[in-house]
Amino acid sequence: MTLSAESLVNKSLELVSPPTTYTQLNELMEDPDSSIDDISAVINTDPALATRLLKIVNSPFYGFPSQINTISRAITIIGTRELTNLILATSVLNSFKGIPTSLINMNEFWRHSFASAIASKMLAEECGQRASERFFIAGLLHNIGSLVIYQTVPELAREAINSAEFGHEVIYEAEQRAMGFDHTHVGEALTKAWRLPKSLQEVARYHHSPSQADEYMIDAAVVHIADILVSSVPFGHSGDSHVPPLDPAAWDLLGLNEYQIPDLLRQVAKQIERLESVMMTEH
Repeated sequence: MTLSAESLVNKSLELVSPPTTYTQLNELMEDPDSSIDDISAVINTDPALATRLLKIVNSPFYGFPSQINTISRAITIIGTRELTNLILATSVLNSFKGIPTSLINMNEFWRHSFASAIASKMLAEECGQRASERFFIAGLLHNIGSLVIYQTVPELAREAINSAEFGHEVIYEAEQRAMGFDHTHVGEALTKAWRLPKSLQEVARYHHSPSQADEYMIDAAVVHIADILVSSVPFGHSGDSHVPPLDPAAWDLLGLNEYQIPDLLRQVAKQIERLESVMMTEH
């Protein structure tokens, strides 16, 4: 078998099924005749998922003043798109299990992902982007290709992690040398195979090189900056012991002010504990 991003994804798909409830809900949302009851009915066919979602929306991360007891109420309060994104997030968290702890500390991996998600949503709001919840899920899943690599070729992943750590290079450069491609190519291949939105495919592929993005350069730029910010603190890590290089064009595209950053990172620090406490108990 020739080693390629697609071959790793095909191997991974034998172990990790696509998030079917998410796909069903996406189709429903595109149907103008569908109702909140239709969407609730799909979610309620999976009682474990419905319980998880209610636990998340009732958590301190959202901080709603009164208890939300039904999925239809949750949809009314946080919206169909945000609830659907939570379904995707919990599906991914529960899919990638069995990755060796000797390779990567998965709590650290998810901490980095959660921090990237929160920072991406905040940066998008700072830049005046509407529908900022899509940036949250883009930040959460930007390194999903790394999980496929860790799961399917752990020995090559270990080689890349060691090479990056001791050779003073970023992980995607080490992956390129070890495999001929990196986690961004694998992330794009997986999000395509899972039929996730094009914006998530482009962020997975171009979060280290946002200027190369095709349709969703702003999404890629937001996650690019968020990833760098949370790597510099750091909030967890995804196997990379170095902060990725900044694409100055991404900073200029977003029109950010460096004085906004310390407060943003303080907000991430506050929110990450709340998000971790509810998401990681499900993992």
